[in-house]
Amino acid sequence: VQLVESGGGLVQAGGSLRLSCAASGSISKIYTMAWFRQPPGKQRELVAGLTADGPANYADSVKGRFTISRDNAKNTVYLQMNNLKPQDTAVYYCNVVARTTGTLNNYWGQGTQVPVSS
Repeated sequence: VQLVESGGGLVQAGGSLRLSCAASGSISKIYTMAWFRQPPGKQRELVAGLTADGPANYADSVKGRFTISRDNAKNTVYLQMNNLKPQDTAVYYCNVVARTTGTLNNYWGQGTQVPVSS
Protein backbone atom coordinates (compact mmCIF):
# COMPACT_ATOMS: atom_id res chain seq x y z
CA VAL A 1 0.00 0.00 0.00
CA GLN A 2 1.34 3.42 -0.95
CA LEU A 3 0.17 6.71 0.50
CA VAL A 4 0.78 9.88 -1.49
CA GLU A 5 0.26 13.18 0.28
CA SER A 6 -0.16 16.59 -1.28
CA GLY A 7 -1.25 20.10 -0.41
CA GLY A 8 1.38 21.25 2.06
CA GLY A 9 3.34 24.47 1.82
CA LEU A 10 4.09 27.80 3.40
CA VAL A 11 1.05 29.74 4.61
CA GLN A 12 0.53 32.87 6.66
CA ALA A 13 -1.20 32.82 10.01
CA GLY A 14 -4.95 32.98 9.52
CA GLY A 15 -4.73 31.25 6.17
CA SER A 16 -6.03 27.88 5.01
CA LEU A 17 -4.65 24.74 3.43
CA ARG A 18 -6.15 21.45 2.32
CA LEU A 19 -4.07 18.31 2.59
CA SER A 20 -4.87 15.18 0.60
CA CYS A 21 -3.67 11.61 0.98
CA ALA A 22 -4.46 8.96 -1.60
CA ALA A 23 -3.97 5.27 -0.83
CA SER A 24 -3.24 2.78 -3.58
CA GLY A 25 -2.27 -0.87 -3.86
CA SER A 26 -3.88 -4.20 -3.13
CA ILE A 27 -6.37 -2.86 -0.61
CA SER A 28 -9.28 -5.00 0.54
CA LYS A 29 -10.67 -2.60 3.08
CA ILE A 30 -9.61 0.64 4.76
CA TYR A 31 -10.55 0.99 8.39
CA THR A 32 -9.26 4.19 9.94
CA MET A 33 -7.73 7.15 8.14
CA ALA A 34 -5.98 9.81 10.15
CA TRP A 35 -3.59 12.72 10.13
CA PHE A 36 -0.69 13.09 12.54
CA ARG A 37 1.84 15.88 12.80
CA GLN A 38 5.31 16.33 14.18
CA PRO A 39 6.28 19.87 15.15
CA PRO A 40 10.01 20.74 15.13
CA GLY A 41 11.75 19.13 18.08
CA LYS A 42 8.60 17.43 19.32
CA GLN A 43 6.96 14.03 19.14
CA ARG A 44 4.43 12.99 16.55
CA GLU A 45 0.85 13.62 17.66
CA LEU A 46 -2.63 12.79 16.41
CA VAL A 47 -4.40 15.67 14.69
CA ALA A 48 -7.61 14.02 13.50
CA GLY A 49 -8.90 10.53 12.81
CA LEU A 50 -11.88 9.01 11.05
CA THR A 51 -13.16 5.44 11.04
CA ALA A 52 -15.05 3.91 8.13
CA ASP A 53 -18.47 4.78 9.54
CA GLY A 54 -17.93 6.63 12.77
CA PRO A 55 -17.56 10.22 13.88
CA ALA A 56 -14.31 12.11 13.52
CA ASN A 57 -12.11 12.80 16.50
CA TYR A 58 -9.80 15.79 16.82
CA ALA A 59 -6.99 17.03 18.99
CA ASP A 60 -8.23 19.78 21.27
CA SER A 61 -5.79 22.23 19.69
CA VAL A 62 -7.43 21.97 16.26
CA LYS A 63 -11.12 21.56 17.12
CA GLY A 64 -13.24 24.09 15.27
CA ARG A 65 -10.44 24.90 12.81
CA PHE A 66 -9.60 21.60 11.09
CA THR A 67 -11.94 19.17 9.36
CA ILE A 68 -11.09 15.62 8.34
CA SER A 69 -13.06 13.88 5.61
CA ARG A 70 -12.67 10.86 3.38
CA ASP A 71 -13.75 9.70 -0.04
CA ASN A 72 -14.05 5.93 0.21
CA ALA A 73 -14.47 5.50 -3.53
CA LYS A 74 -11.08 7.14 -4.07
CA ASN A 75 -9.38 5.76 -0.92
CA THR A 76 -8.50 9.35 -0.11
CA VAL A 77 -8.51 11.31 3.12
CA TYR A 78 -8.47 15.10 3.37
CA LEU A 79 -7.60 17.59 6.06
CA GLN A 80 -9.06 21.06 5.66
CA MET A 81 -7.09 23.43 7.87
CA ASN A 82 -8.51 26.90 8.50
CA ASN A 83 -7.32 29.79 10.64
CA LEU A 84 -3.84 28.33 10.78
CA LYS A 85 -1.56 29.40 13.60
CA PRO A 86 2.24 29.40 13.88
CA GLN A 87 1.95 26.58 16.43
CA ASP A 88 0.42 24.41 13.67
CA THR A 89 3.83 24.39 11.98
CA ALA A 90 4.81 20.74 11.55
CA VAL A 91 5.36 17.89 9.17
CA TYR A 92 1.95 16.34 8.59
CA TYR A 93 1.66 12.58 8.06
CA CYS A 94 -1.20 10.56 6.71
CA ASN A 95 -1.93 7.27 8.46
CA VAL A 96 -4.12 4.43 7.23
CA VAL A 97 -5.10 1.13 8.78
CA ALA A 98 -5.98 -1.21 5.96
CA ARG A 99 -6.40 -4.85 5.13
CA THR A 100 -4.55 -6.13 2.10
CA THR A 101 -4.41 -9.77 1.02
CA GLY A 102 -5.24 -11.29 4.40
CA THR A 103 -3.24 -8.98 6.63
CA LEU A 104 -4.13 -5.87 8.59
CA ASN A 105 -1.42 -3.23 8.66
CA ASN A 106 -0.68 0.34 9.59
CA TYR A 107 0.67 2.57 6.81
CA TRP A 108 2.29 6.01 6.82
CA GLY A 109 2.67 8.67 4.17
CA GLN A 110 5.99 10.35 3.45
CA GLY A 111 4.99 13.56 5.23
CA THR A 112 4.31 17.05 3.96
CA GLN A 113 5.68 20.26 5.43
CA VAL A 114 3.31 22.94 6.66
CA PRO A 115 5.20 26.02 7.86
CA VAL A 116 2.90 28.76 9.20
CA SER A 117 4.42 32.24 9.34
CA SER A 118 3.30 34.86 11.84
